[in-house]
Amino acid sequence: MTKQQSDHNAVGYTDDKAAYLKRLARIEGQVRGIKRMIENDAYCIDVLTQVSAVNKALHALSLGLVTDHMNHCVIDAAASGDEAVIEEKVQEVSATIGRLLR
Repeated sequence: MTKQQSDHNAVGYTDDKAAYLKRLARIEGQVRGIKRMIENDAYCIDVLTQVSAVNKALHALSLGLVTDHMNHCVIDAAASGDEAVIEEKVQEVSATIGRLLR
């Protein structure tokens, strides 16, 4: 359990956990499909097309998680009125978005 999790009873994605797990299962299936394509010597462009689809699916998942984090953790921090906590959460989400954009 991370420090952030121990500070809260629930994480931002708790309400959508089942949907996230379902999406991850689909992504996992796509990755296994890419593995099979490589094992079967599939045409390069076909493999790359599937890699692109996985990347898009992961980006969509990431965007949902960032949105949930902002709607839960960042709003909770803002509601606390504690400037240090607010600054910490804003910096945290800003750094995370920066990593996702690289």
